[in-house]
Amino acid sequence: MKTYLVTGAAGFIGANYLKYILAKHNDIKVVVLDTLTYAGNLGTIASDIDSERCFFIKGDICDYSLADRLFGEYKFDYVVNFAAESHVDRSIENPQLFLTTNILGTQNLLDAARRAWVTGKDEYGYPTWRKGVRYHQVSTDEVYGSLGTEGFFTEETPLCPHSPYSASKTSADLVVMAYHDTYKMPISITRCSNNYGPYHFPEKLIPLIIKNILEGKKLPVYGDGSNVRDWLYVEDHCKAIDLVVRLGKEGEVYNVGGHNEKTNLEIVKLTISTIHRLMSENPNYRSLLKKKEKDANGEISINWIDESLILFVKDRLGHDQRYAIDPTKITDALGWYPETKFEVGIVKTIEWYLANQTWVEEVTSGDYQKYYEKMYGSR
Repeated sequence: MKTYLVTGAAGFIGANYLKYILAKHNDIKVVVLDTLTYAGNLGTIASDIDSERCFFIKGDICDYSLADRLFGEYKFDYVVNFAAESHVDRSIENPQLFLTTNILGTQNLLDAARRAWVTGKDEYGYPTWRKGVRYHQVSTDEVYGSLGTEGFFTEETPLCPHSPYSASKTSADLVVMAYHDTYKMPISITRCSNNYGPYHFPEKLIPLIIKNILEGKKLPVYGDGSNVRDWLYVEDHCKAIDLVVRLGKEGEVYNVGGHNEKTNLEIVKLTISTIHRLMSENPNYRSLLKKKEKDANGEISINWIDESLILFVKDRLGHDQRYAIDPTKITDALGWYPETKFEVGIVKTIEWYLANQTWVEEVTSGDYQKYYEKMYGSR
């Protein structure tokens, strides 16, 4: 039986990954380490924690003694590090927090793994490692910077981050690779495009638009909305990480992309039209609207759910124009490809949010409202 340490598994991608591997592999044990910041919600994974196959520890990846204790107690085979401060806007407001968690936290996990996994030295003085272990770093395409109108990020694209967030993730990647080069540590890295799907915290574009429509609010779009992102359904991403952790070559980077390039404005317009269509087809969804105007048939009106809700706001500082990933390497090496077409995934995502409003209300209470007003309220 393999034992995983999955950090940040109460967050969006980490929670989906936890659910995926527990469902797929019946011969594993998982320890979740999460400090439960604003984007980490224990309720997301509460049903997965059974203290037999899945254990939860509340703690910080920067905690030296905690990391050593967990490695000693659970004898981890795999570390999959999702734990990170992850929102660009927040990194602009508080860069130091991102540098501390994303760089020093990563380095602390690497050192704990090194202390636990090194079994001796070889004839050249390099550490020898316990067989079958792997440290995996979950990274982002933002480490590459910005593309023009053509071309794609490959694993050979020079790293050129533009925000405090992407700079911190780039630094973490380089530290991980340095541990491989210096200590021969068995590591791997994946860099993904924009994820979407269930359990996404509503400060990110798609869940924010859904939430605002239900509340009858305007839909903030940075600049003119022309910035392009490559969208990847979160379960497809989880499948890629699972393959790389188990079968990927040590010391390698794998790009994971969705083949779904869309401008932010296209995403917003498609989300608006999809919600309108779903509420037309299923009038029961209309009860979720806080705006309770009646239409000519006496039902809750959805006539106002249209593109007039879009509000263009001042552009983000250092806003990268375009991201697009070439995932050829992971396809050729491991047979992975993005299975979920965006037109299918966006409907699944919206329907999940409409059916899980209790979860949305739980994660957006308290400090999130203050943050939202600070970022968008005066624009």
